Formats: sequence, structure tokens, C-alpha cells
Amino acid sequence: MMTKFLRVTVSLAAVAVATPALAQSASGGTAATNTEQDAGSATVATSARQPTIGDVIVTAPVARSERDVLQGTSVLSGEALTRDLRPTIGETLSRLPGVSATSFGPSASRPILRGFQGERIRVLTDGIGAIDVSNTSVDHAVVVDPLLAERIEVLRGPSALLFGSSAVGGVVNVVDTRIPRTVPTNGYRLSGIANYGSAANERSGELAGDVAVGQHLVLHADGSYLKTDNLRIGGYALSRAARAAALSQVGLPQDVEPGEEPIDFAANAAIRGKLPNTQSETWTAGVGASIITDTGQLGISYSHYDSVYGIPIRYATAVGQEQEAPRLDLVQNRVDLRGEVETGGGFLDRIRIRAGQATYRHFELEPDGAVGTAFYNNGLEGRLELVQARRGAWSGASGVQYFNRQFNVVGDEAFLPRNETNQTGLFTLQQFDFGKLKAEAGARYEWADQAAKTDLDQRFFTGTRNYGAFSGSLGASYGSDALRLGLNGSYTERAPSAEELFANGGHAGTQAYELGNPDFRLERSWGLEATLHAHTDRINFDASAYYNWITNFIYENQVNPAICEAAAVQFGAAGRAVDLPCFQYNQADARYYGFEADLSANLFTLGTTRINADVLGDYVHANVVDQGPVPRIPAPRVLGGIEAQGDAFTARAEVEHLFQQNRTAAFETGTDDYTLVNASLAFLPFGRANKTQLVLSANNIFDVNARRASSFLKDFAPLVGRDLRATIRFGL
Repeated sequence: MMTKFLRVTVSLAAVAVATPALAQSASGGTAATNTEQDAGSATVATSARQPTIGDVIVTAPVARSERDVLQGTSVLSGEALTRDLRPTIGETLSRLPGVSATSFGPSASRPILRGFQGERIRVLTDGIGAIDVSNTSVDHAVVVDPLLAERIEVLRGPSALLFGSSAVGGVVNVVDTRIPRTVPTNGYRLSGIANYGSAANERSGELAGDVAVGQHLVLHADGSYLKTDNLRIGGYALSRAARAAALSQVGLPQDVEPGEEPIDFAANAAIRGKLPNTQSETWTAGVGASIITDTGQLGISYSHYDSVYGIPIRYATAVGQEQEAPRLDLVQNRVDLRGEVETGGGFLDRIRIRAGQATYRHFELEPDGAVGTAFYNNGLEGRLELVQARRGAWSGASGVQYFNRQFNVVGDEAFLPRNETNQTGLFTLQQFDFGKLKAEAGARYEWADQAAKTDLDQRFFTGTRNYGAFSGSLGASYGSDALRLGLNGSYTERAPSAEELFANGGHAGTQAYELGNPDFRLERSWGLEATLHAHTDRINFDASAYYNWITNFIYENQVNPAICEAAAVQFGAAGRAVDLPCFQYNQADARYYGFEADLSANLFTLGTTRINADVLGDYVHANVVDQGPVPRIPAPRVLGGIEAQGDAFTARAEVEHLFQQNRTAAFETGTDDYTLVNASLAFLPFGRANKTQLVLSANNIFDVNARRASSFLKDFAPLVGRDLRATIRFGL
């Protein structure tokens, strides 16, 4: 498989650079339209998927150009963001190099970076965590609305550790405009987006506006709405193996409770065309205000997020299995603060503060609408950053970060005790720029404690676990703006999460009895990453290769049900573990390695129209030492596109091939390879410097029945079928 992957990657790369000698101007990368709100991005959009040379990565204490970042990074903004926009942040980012998604249906899909997911990925809203429970389980939605995004930045590797020791896989930061950063030039700003997708009859829209009150005060308001029907798919809901298993049960006797209907296994196997129980409705509203002067700013915002969505049914394929049609009713109320002040010189250049507080709850609803299980989460996170004044070649920033989460699950399927997480971290990043040679060093120390507070349910551990985690990184790069080579080393310590420590119960969302271990030790990882950036007036190329050695790696493994039964008996809850498969968290050594690469080139120019080509590929290999593959690792992938870009339009066609994934854990199934073909046409009637766009796209044109290897539901819920989309975005 790997040989085939490399062969196809090389072939597409050859197409992308076949005629660079005909190029007359730079093209490169992800469309990134500059706006007043864009916090430092100084370039107008160009082409396909790579950040332009001038793109500034703002998800860092010290903003840096993309070409100078030592780790793998991606930026999605402008025309590319409009084209790739989907209802979830995971699916919106899934075409970026090194990024996949959990794909737990169309409403709950979290990003996966380099094979890492859950606790090892941080999803941020303008630098602060989403303050939801999406890290707890894949059926829980990320409370981040892509409709509100101005740009999305993805950081992988050691630089992500500045945002928490848990972010060993990377950070996704969604930058929005809810707290204004600048005073509108004309006294006001207005932007909006309207979107339709045929596969789920998706109707969505967003409207945001700023108005200046005097010279320094800016007020903001925004709102969004999304409604979808059941998702259209390209074939059967159940995979070939799951259909065969269901049909093998036809005619077998079933032990049915009085008043219940027996499961129709033949009907389960025949479901196709639509994915039942995947409809959704979401709305958001927010207001904000900023005081902005020549030397600083201070802003605050309030937002409300409200969503009701269904989760694809995990259909029974054997006698004795249960099947449910769960729906989630989710609400979050949130307050955010952001401030920055210039110090006027000396050792410090500026001081930044960022904080967010949210109350979150979601109800898992029974078929009759009654609340079966309730999840409550109150969270607070804050950061203080001290940015140093540049002194010759030396610059840097240091700071402190605090995080508190109070989490409780109440109801029939409460698999966790009431618990509280506290984390306090000190961090620093120091950079040195000697021209051709650039170097940086970073360090973080974090105090973390996890407390299980309940004494009402004796099946749960009660007590506190305390950890002190150190992380550090050291890297250097050498070269010029045209070609730069980099090497980074990192050491990371991660404290176990409350879910990994205290879980002891059945969870309907993942159809598993989950069993943690309160005696877990720190997870430790050594990492090495090599990077290559090549930017000329005709070609842009970025590549990263990485290797991680992990000790005390925490992972779930399916074990004998007697183990969960024994745990239930030990804590006075006998009989609770027998209805679901038993999954136990364990610690062992693990190895992750892989690469991602992204190439774009200007092939030639016809009049004022540039013909561009691009290709990306990624691969990750993850193994638990002496045990086997890590579960749900994304399949190798290659994506190639060709694009015609004029002054007022962009026409694009692309082919994405996912290879077979047969490196699976003992309890999971593999996935077949598949190929998706997409096309889009974007109109920019007022030119590329204006945000107004009309984007028409056809996705999965050949209606392929595709299953993502990283999904819990790959045997029950394929990806979206043919989807025709129309999106209008404007800005005044």
C-alpha cells in the first residue's frame, strides 16, 4: 500500500510541476483575502491550498510568517475557506495536509491531526478553548461555528504546546470577528454568508456587523442559522461486512421484551440512499464591543450557541445487540475578553490578555423526547502573554495560562463521576533570527490536578490525582526565503484526562462500556520533526516528516467483558457492564511517524488567467509496541487539483484518493480505498481585494460510497454522497 501511495503521490507531483518554465508570476496556495479584521495577514488571495509567502501565523505569542515557522502549519481563509466550508470544523479542515476528521455523522466531526485526536488536540476560538465536551466523546459536537470564521489556523508539532501540554498532536484555532480588532474605515462593517447544500438540504447563513461609536469604541453583533435534513449517501448505510452480518441473523430467534418489536435485520441491511437520524438545527447569536486606541485595545463579547442534532444509528447486526437513534440538545453561553497594550519600549513590547468563560449543557434525548443523560460543563480559561521587544536577533514571549473545568454527567448512562480539572501552566518561546540561520526554544511547565468529587455512586473512584508536567522544544532552520530546511526536537509530558482516569460505565454514544484507571502516570513523548519550505515565483512547496516515541501512551482496547463486570461489582454496580462491549484504557509504549507535503505551481498564463496545479499527500503510521496498530488511524491520502484563476473568477477541479486502511486494531474493521472527484467555480465580481464571492461546487461528483478509517461509525455511516453547493459571501 505504501509503495502505491508514494507512486501516485509522485505522479501527481510530476503533473503539478510539469511545465513551470512557462510560469510568469507567483501563484501558490490557499486563498487568503486580506481584511481589516485579519490580525496581520498582509497578502491578497492567490491560489489553491498553500498559505501565501506573506501569510502571518497569528496563533502564536509572536506572529511569524508561514515560511519562518519551524513546524508544519496550514491556514484556511478567503476563497478556499468559502469553498471548503461545512457544518462542522472537522469536515471544513479535512482537505488540509495532515488533517482528517472523526466523522461521527454530519453534525459531530472533530479534527484529527497526524493521527492524534480527542485529548491530544486542542480546538480554540481566537486562542482560547472551545469549552465544550467534544474531547470527551466523538458523538459530542465541537461548539465552534465555521460560518463565523474569518480564518482557521492549524499548528502541528511542538509549537502547539504553548497552548497546553495536552496539545501533543496540534492546535486548531478559529479566528472570528466577535471582538473587533480595528475601527471600521467608513464607520461600519457588514459581512454575511448564505449557503445551500443539496446532500442534506442544508440551509445556512450568517450576518455580522460592526459600527464605530466615536473614535475609539466599536460595537459588534452577529448571528447564524443552520438547518439540515437527513444526509444523502452514495450507497448502503452498512458496510459490506456489516450487511453480511445482519443478513446472517435473519430468521434466528430473538429474546424480545413484552411490548418491544424484534429487530428487522433484513431491513437494516437494505438501508441505502439516506442516513436516518442525521437531521440538525443550530443557531448562534453574539454581541461584542472593543475600545481601540493607537497603543492598545480592550474588548468583550457574549455569545449563545443552540443546537439539536441526530447521531447516525448504529444498526444491530447480531442478535442481542441494541440500536438507538440518539439525539442531542446542546446549549452554550459564553463570555470572552481580549486585551492588548503597548508598553512604550524597554524590555517588553506589549502585554496581551485573553480569557473565556462558558456554561455548557447537552441532553441526550430518548425517542419520546425525554432526557436520558445530561452533560454539564462549566469552564474558565485565561492567558496572559508578555511579548518582548526585539533586541537585535532576539525576540520572544512568555506567559501564564489557567484552565478550570467542572464536569458532571447525570442520568442512566453516566459513565463518569462529577469531576473538576485545574491546570496552571507557565510557558516561554524564545526566537533568534540571524538571517539565514533561525532558531527557537520553548518550554512549558504545567501543574494539573483531576478530582473525582462524587460520593453518591460507589462504582466511581473518589479522590484527586496531581501531576507536574514539563514540555520543551528546540529547533533551528537554515536557508533563505526561497529555500529553508528545519529540524525540531521536543519532549512532552501530558497528564491523563478525567475520562482516562475515572470512566466506569456504559456510554451509548460510542456503544461501549468505558473503564479508566485512576493510577495512570504521565504520558511522555520524544518527538523529532524535519521541515522543508521552498518558495519561488513559480512554485511553493512545504513538507514535514515526524517521528514520536511515546511512553505510558494511553489508549483504549477491547477486552473480555468480565473485566468491566468485575469493575462494576467492585464498586457496587453489578450487572451494569454486560450489555455493551468492554473497552479499557491502558498504558504502553507507542510509536507515531509520518509525513505531509503540499506543492503548488503556476503552470502557465493565458492572457490574464493563470493556470495553477497543486498536490498534497499525507501518511501516518501508529503502533502500540508489542500490541499492534493504534485504533482509527487515517488512511494514506493524495489529493491533486488544477485551477484556472482570473481576475474575477476561479475554476477548480480536484481528485482525492484515500488508500485502503488495513492496519487496524483487533476490534475494528478496515476500509477500502476510494476516490472523490470535486469541482468548483468561484466568481469575484469586485476583484480579489473584495470579500464578495459566489462559489458553486459539485462534491463527490460520482456519488462514491466512502468510509473514513478514523470514524467510529465507518461500518454504519459513510461520508456524504453527491453534494451540490452554492455559497454567497459579501463584505462591506
